[in-house]
Amino acid sequence: MGTLWGGCFRKETDPRVREFQDSLSFDFRLWPYDIKASQAHAQMLVKIGVLTPSEGEAIIKGLDKISAEFAAGKVKPQGEEDIHSLVETLLVRWVGEAGKKLHTGRSRNDQVACDLRLYLRDEIDAVRDRLKELRRTLVEVAAEHVQTLMPGFTHLQPAQPVTFAHHLLAYYEMFTRDDARLADCYRRVNVLPLGAGALAGTTFPLDRAYVAELLGFEAVAANSMDAVSDRDFVVEFCAAAALIMVHLSRLAEEIVLWSTPQFGFIELDEAFTTGSSMMPQKRNPDVAELCRGKTGRVVGNLTGILVLLKGLPLTYNKDLQEDKPLLFDTVDTLKACLAVFAPLLRTMKVNRERLAAAARAGFTTATDLAEYLVRKGLPFRDAHAVVGRIILYCLDHGKTLEELTLSEYQQFAAVIEADVNEVVGPKAALEARRLPGGPAPEQTAERIKILKEELR
Repeated sequence: MGTLWGGCFRKETDPRVREFQDSLSFDFRLWPYDIKASQAHAQMLVKIGVLTPSEGEAIIKGLDKISAEFAAGKVKPQGEEDIHSLVETLLVRWVGEAGKKLHTGRSRNDQVACDLRLYLRDEIDAVRDRLKELRRTLVEVAAEHVQTLMPGFTHLQPAQPVTFAHHLLAYYEMFTRDDARLADCYRRVNVLPLGAGALAGTTFPLDRAYVAELLGFEAVAANSMDAVSDRDFVVEFCAAAALIMVHLSRLAEEIVLWSTPQFGFIELDEAFTTGSSMMPQKRNPDVAELCRGKTGRVVGNLTGILVLLKGLPLTYNKDLQEDKPLLFDTVDTLKACLAVFAPLLRTMKVNRERLAAAARAGFTTATDLAEYLVRKGLPFRDAHAVVGRIILYCLDHGKTLEELTLSEYQQFAAVIEADVNEVVGPKAALEARRLPGGPAPEQTAERIKILKEELR
């Protein structure tokens, strides 16, 4: 098959160069968008009189037939360079000379930019759907654990009592911000580049607004040079995807830790673990580990696209061919991780007793005791020092704060009274934290009610 551009060339392209530069192996997946954009372009060419109505009809019907062949897996490339060349070759085969007119007023430069934007619009919608399912799952699991005590951690050391529900809803907030970033990214993706041609437009009076309307774009690119060279929208999506993966990775790390016998907070369902070929007892948290591992891949793709763009002069350069493998891999990896994480969470068993016991270890109500002393009249810094000495006494005598007698407490501060027992228990400490955004079960239950309504 000949190229679309060989008119002024006397030599054939070296086969090694041809193989090196061809992109069909990865941009093949853009075929639905190339066909969709081509049909809109054809309708517009009819509107401005470049194509006759019969030519336009033949082209659109021909593209429908080609679409059906692609969908049925019947398309066999014959050495075409890219998806645009392949679609045009098939079109000319179906409709003859009229098919050669379709490329009037456009370039593969604005074609690929358009295809990529159409593709990414759909993928953003798909990712947001999976994010919503993950967020819904977090809320559903949290609703079952509003009263489930657990320790909150700083530096991976027990810090203060919270609930399992409150802990999960922290991730809900992360993924909700991720969803908002994708929604915002979508606005900048949804701009039509067609009509920019190779870089400077065309002398034909293309109706770009009409094409934008046909394809559902909210705006038309305002500068033809920027239209064909802009890949900010790819960077922006990859950045949003990398942050989603970072959030997934943080949750995955906790899943891995929590499922160890040393923590014992959760038990993963057998369907979401794997075994060892040597050690019969093993149940490995491979899903969480892979999500954690694949995060590096997505972060690497973001770095790759940034480095790809950093030195490019305007406008189109062949370097931009390399954006698609990075973007496609990011989309595929992100969707795969989101698809498997929600059922992983839904099917895990939560060990309430182990969580509650952990909440009572590590003096997690020490801050509550200090605040109790503040209410009794001590400055917070002095109260902090007193509680520190009480903790040392507990460590020396193998006791918890709840096990100390009133006389033992009063060795350290005469202001301590019998009501101290009302603040040093994890459950009481938890229920006292009723500030908006706090972990008190009452607050958490109300938050879950609001989130369920938002998701609905």
